[in-house]
Order: sequence, then structure tokens, then C-alpha cells
Amino acid sequence: MIRAYALVATLQSLVADRFEGRKDRGATAVEYGLLVGLIAVVIILAVVFLGETLTGLFEEVGEGIDDPSSITP
Repeated sequence: MIRAYALVATLQSLVADRFEGRKDRGATAVEYGLLVGLIAVVIILAVVFLGETLTGLFEEVGEGIDDPSSITP
């Protein structure tokens, strides 16, 4: 009977430790999710604000490759 009690107590301890560790993992996953969301917002804003400028720059470079004399310093 004592062996059975020791086995149950050990299993209960293992299960409690396993579920205790999951509390921290959930908070960490939420924090990583918030960071990924923030990074996505920053990338979207950068593309929106710099999109036209970058498009013009790449068009100028492309035209310069086609006609090297058209490059303005």
C-alpha cells in the first residue's frame, strides 16, 4: 500500500511540475506574438511611406543601365 501511495505521489508531483512549466511558455508565446505583430506593422509602414521613393530610385537606376549617359551625378 505504501508503494502505491509513493507511486501516486510521484506521478502527481511530475504532472504538477509539467503543468507549472506551461504557464511560463504561454506568456512567452504571447510576447513573441506581440513582437512579430509589431515588426509586421513597422515593415508595412516603411513600405507605405518609402514605396514611391524607392520605385522612383529603381526606375532611375534601370534607365541608367539602359542608357549610361543619362545618369545625373
